[in-house]
Order: sequence, then structure tokens, then C-alpha cells
Amino acid sequence: MTIQMIYLLLGICILAAFIVLLLFLRRNARKRNTPDGMEGHDFEYYCADLLRGAGFSGVRVTRGSGDFGADILAEKDGVTYAVQCKCYNGPVGVSAVQEVYAGAAFYDRMVGVVMTNTFFTAPAVTIARKLHVLLWDREYLEQVLGGR
Repeated sequence: MTIQMIYLLLGICILAAFIVLLLFLRRNARKRNTPDGMEGHDFEYYCADLLRGAGFSGVRVTRGSGDFGADILAEKDGVTYAVQCKCYNGPVGVSAVQEVYAGAAFYDRMVGVVMTNTFFTAPAVTIARKLHVLLWDREYLEQVLGGR
């Protein structure tokens, strides 16, 4: 093998590694701009923007920790809402429903809502019905609130 061939192979390997790196960075950048790639607090602001876009007023993101079970407070058509946001990789369970139920009571809100980028477990759906908590899953965010 000649030295020119070695340089050619080395150049091809470097080019291939560069292309793989660019594809990786591009994929991660796209993921960060979707709810699935967001950190918890970023997802709360994303949900707040969705609510504003859907005609909610007085939309306010509560403080990150010690929020008493409500990440967002909002109002629409005279109804006040406490919203718990869950950006998960899997289904959201009962504890999120319990948190927003308590948060709605703490903030004197009429309705508790759990918003998620995924879906809910069957027990979460059962307790939400009993406690009159609304569950807004990925499909609801996309179809009703205009999220991506």
C-alpha cells in the first residue's frame, strides 16, 4: 500500500466521522425543539405557550420547586385552572393526578389538569375521573392545543 492510498483512506475515515457527527448533532437539535427532548421547566414554559395560543389568559408558570402541585395557573372563559406538566418517556401515573388535585385546592382553582408529552396509565385515568381532573395527553396537545 502506498502512502497516497493511506492518506486517501485516512481522509475518507475523517470525512465519514464528520458526517456522522453532523447527523448526530442535527438529530439532537431537533429533539430539543420538541416536547420529548425538553427538560421539565422548559416543558412547563412550552405548555404555558400552548395555553396562551389556545386562548387562556393570566397564564403564569409557578416556581420550579415547592409549587404545591401546580406548574401553571391559567384562566379561560371564567374558569380557573391549575396545571401539572409531566415531560416523561413513559406513561404518567396516579401521583401526577394527586399532585394537581392538591395544587388546584391550594391555589383555589376550579379545575386541575395534567398535561404530558406521553399518555396516562389506566389507574391515573380512573382516579382522574373520580377526582374530576382533566388529562391532556400528547394527542390532545397536538390536536386541540396545536403542539407538535
